[in-house]
Amino acid sequence: MAAPELEVLSPSAVPDLEWYEESEETHAPQIELLETTSAQEHPNPSETFCPRDCLVPVVFPGPVSQEDCCRFTCELLKHIMYQRQQLPLPYEHLKHFFRKPSQVQIKEETRLVSIIDQIDKAVAIIPRGALFKTPFGPVHVNRTFEGLSLSEAKKLSSYFHFREPVELKNKTLLEKAALDPSLDFMDSLEHDIPKGSWSIQMERGNALVVLRSLLWPGLTFYHAPHTKNCGYIYVGTGEKNIDLPFML
Repeated sequence: MAAPELEVLSPSAVPDLEWYEESEETHAPQIELLETTSAQEHPNPSETFCPRDCLVPVVFPGPVSQEDCCRFTCELLKHIMYQRQQLPLPYEHLKHFFRKPSQVQIKEETRLVSIIDQIDKAVAIIPRGALFKTPFGPVHVNRTFEGLSLSEAKKLSSYFHFREPVELKNKTLLEKAALDPSLDFMDSLEHDIPKGSWSIQMERGNALVVLRSLLWPGLTFYHAPHTKNCGYIYVGTGEKNIDLPFML
């Protein structure tokens, strides 16, 4: 069976088709016709519509790949949406409003300083009476302080946070009436939230009182009653026990 013969058509044979010839030696710029619709021009229904009136020649400097066509189409759609006021700003300006926040790099020494400051403000302790405040405002070491009595050493109200007062400022005048302004000028441990975040233990035959923080595990405070000896130390991982309210 003989193979069918291929018929070669010439431009003159079919005048209605568009013909494209490419030179083998040089790659001439490609010309594509894109169909666009103008928003400002309204066609007259009485006039005969011709598709060629809506064709705009677009010249590309060389061979066009599929990726180039996709990029060109996206840019064209963004331009049309902006012209139709479907975008409040040009796309290049909108990108600045949707940038992802950059990650902040924190050095280990900076994080360590921040953790130590949090621990000091939360659980640094001093016995009541170790410091006194003058009527003019300055705070001094109480040289007459000889330590807490055994009964006072067992109470949370006998220990203050060694920091600027926070809860004391929220007390009413009636509540402040029972306080000594020269000694009770800091926040007491008995008002800490949550309740039960401190444990008090007597050791060495009631010769030493030890307070431990359950909110910041690793913080230990000691005081020897009837003496000036007191202090605190923290040996922990630097992690706050945020589950404490559910554990009490």
